Amino acid sequence: MLQLIASDMDGTMLNDHMVISDYNVAAIKHAQEKGIHFIVSTGRAFKEVKPLLDQAGVSCPLITMNGALVIDENGKTLSSAPIPDQLAQKIIILLKKAGLYFEVITSHGVCSDDKAARIENFAELLSSIDATTPFKLAVSLASARMELMDINYVDDYYELVNDPHIQIFKIVAFSPHGQAGLEKVRQEISKYDSLVITSSGSGNIEVNHIKAQKGLALQSYADRLNIPMDNVMSMGDNNNDLSMIKIAGISYAMENATKEIKMAANHLTSKNTDNGAGKAIEEQLTQLGL
Repeated sequence: MLQLIASDMDGTMLNDHMVISDYNVAAIKHAQEKGIHFIVSTGRAFKEVKPLLDQAGVSCPLITMNGALVIDENGKTLSSAPIPDQLAQKIIILLKKAGLYFEVITSHGVCSDDKAARIENFAELLSSIDATTPFKLAVSLASARMELMDINYVDDYYELVNDPHIQIFKIVAFSPHGQAGLEKVRQEISKYDSLVITSSGSGNIEVNHIKAQKGLALQSYADRLNIPMDNVMSMGDNNNDLSMIKIAGISYAMENATKEIKMAANHLTSKNTDNGAGKAIEEQLTQLGL
């Protein structure tokens, strides 16, 4: 009996315009109306995803930053797993030496030290989602989307590490050369047993505390509701979704998902640009006669 649905955002619930389609919104609300819990499980920070949910009129709890911070629908923190400051500083030094653009996601939101590079990275993401989108148009769309997001631009990431009032939850590094351009730093970071490295796209790696994983966070949230994992459904497309795809009794890979996600999931749905997430939800509700 399906009781809880967890969905990734980028490449899953969001379409090529980086919004939740009307079809997907209707499917979410249909499930909620039938008493099925819905939770977003994303690599994004709260301030990045909340405007998208508000725009769609969806209210739900959030597993954010790959599980580093779990928040209920009222904004109350349920759990957190930050990266220790000393370790965060080591990663920052490593990435700076490698000459990579990266962002630091904190308890105060997403922090960037280069606005132009952030827009360029977002534009490349839009272009990768829809190859028909010219890069110049993608840059314009990215710039407009940035206005909806509360991004903190800082001069020096070390200020974040040294501020006792700020917790660092995730560090994301990007490379225009894809995973090959990130392999060297991946190997260096993987030497730290207290960290986990995932990816939400072909051109990035995401670094979290080992306890900040979508699967662990989803398991904890389901336990809070006394819901067995056999009654949990998860949906995702990229490798930071793998832990929750493996742990849920019902799991869906998007048609645009990585090979690893498709192999781990027990169901396949259509692309994120074809309302795949909403179709997966409706498929399960139909099977239940709802």
